[in-house]
Amino acid sequence: MKTIIALIFSTFLVFSSCTEKIPAELPNILWITSEDNSPEFVGCYGDTFATTPNLDKLASEGILYTHAYANAPVCAPSRNTIITGVYASSGGNEHMRSKYRKSEVIRFYPEFLRAKGYYCTNNVKTDYNIDPAQLNDIWDESSNKAHFKNRKEGQPFFAIFNSMLSHESSIHKWKPVDQLRHKPEDVVLPPYHPDTPEMRHDWAQYYDNVEDMDTWVGTILKDLEESGEAENTIVFYYSDHGGVLGRSKRFLFESGTHVPFIIRIPEKYKYLLNGKKPGSKEDRLISFVDLAPTLLSITGIPIPDFMQGHAFLGNQKTKDPEYAFMFRGRMDERYDICRSARNDKFRYSINYMPYREYGQHLNYLWLAPSMQSWDRAFREGKCDEVQSAFFRPKPAEELYLTESDPWEINNLAGNPDYHDVLMEMRQAVRDWVREIKDPGFIPEPIRYELYGNASMYDIVRQDGFPLEKIMDAADLSANLSPENIPDLSALLNNENPAIRYWGAI
Repeated sequence: MKTIIALIFSTFLVFSSCTEKIPAELPNILWITSEDNSPEFVGCYGDTFATTPNLDKLASEGILYTHAYANAPVCAPSRNTIITGVYASSGGNEHMRSKYRKSEVIRFYPEFLRAKGYYCTNNVKTDYNIDPAQLNDIWDESSNKAHFKNRKEGQPFFAIFNSMLSHESSIHKWKPVDQLRHKPEDVVLPPYHPDTPEMRHDWAQYYDNVEDMDTWVGTILKDLEESGEAENTIVFYYSDHGGVLGRSKRFLFESGTHVPFIIRIPEKYKYLLNGKKPGSKEDRLISFVDLAPTLLSITGIPIPDFMQGHAFLGNQKTKDPEYAFMFRGRMDERYDICRSARNDKFRYSINYMPYREYGQHLNYLWLAPSMQSWDRAFREGKCDEVQSAFFRPKPAEELYLTESDPWEINNLAGNPDYHDVLMEMRQAVRDWVREIKDPGFIPEPIRYELYGNASMYDIVRQDGFPLEKIMDAADLSANLSPENIPDLSALLNNENPAIRYWGAI
């Protein structure tokens, strides 16, 4: 049976790419992942202050994706989305550091790869935001010693190597200025950051940390070369989300969701390049929910119906999507429910809790000296309007022409010239949350009281569940129009506590 499937798969690929010779063997796949770093810290994305020679070389040999996004601006919900191919906001796993159950309908992508014959290893980060009881036997090996070299002879491998060198924690320990390779006085700050010594220092130190991560990437690639498997291996590099300086990680801005993303495809599998040459750029919108279906597509495994992403390589590649969608729920100890969409030019976000400032105090975020200095500068009246906005209530809706406003500081939501764009993207987000049956609009305490640790993916799909009405109540609440007060007041009498909640706030 496997032989027949392989023959059908190869025949399809030959037919669809007539001039390319399709190899019979499955490709090895190597994922190199870093933590918390935006493209702004990587030289091949145009930052001349960055020192990332290994990633720059990888990009010169592969394809650099210009519009790649984490669906969540923080690690655990982001990694949940990656391993399932389902938005964590749809699976009920969007809240950071939660342990709710996964639906049995949803399966992890390594299960499909292992059934295909792949040796699957993870070194070493998991952090899937799921009940630990459901996390057994995902990998052939998951440890700090896991390596593709441990596979059987001739067995194809899928291997992840993950670095913490660029993690947010890397700026918590202050390095003396004379030990920094990137000088604080040379840093170009974004307009929303005040020019404090601590801010400049953390930016410079983080550039050093990304340089250290790049050196680590070089060791992984050298190891692959020395193994003799480079010509048989497709290499992916990406960061798990953006970050890490304040207003990046955890926030639905470009700085929190845009990620560096590079794929190097060896000559043997060049049919996957779709005519692109090594060293070129790809502008297609991709996001992490697309990774699992793309893996299955390039290995000839049918994509299951539960997956919500779109393959961007292989025989099941889809047409280019118009939007990448993003979400935010609870971040550590603070709630702020937001949803966002990005197309090739604009970002739209709806804030369901606009009365809450962006800069709610988070214990972990405030460990950074730069974050403490920003907070202090604001309280002392030393911040301008752009810098002060972080500590003030948010607009209900945000619209940025990110193409020309990369730091996303000029909100166009109230500009009549962009009314049509606002309406279109507002509707796109509205349609998306309904399509994926997003249970994130049910407040977590209510959810836990009613359903405990159960999978919300299953619960909201039960006949008669009033999810649409809950979403409508959230939309009405976020609108902030005084005209809606009578309708909101009426929600206070609803039998459903989640609907009453949106009426109350």
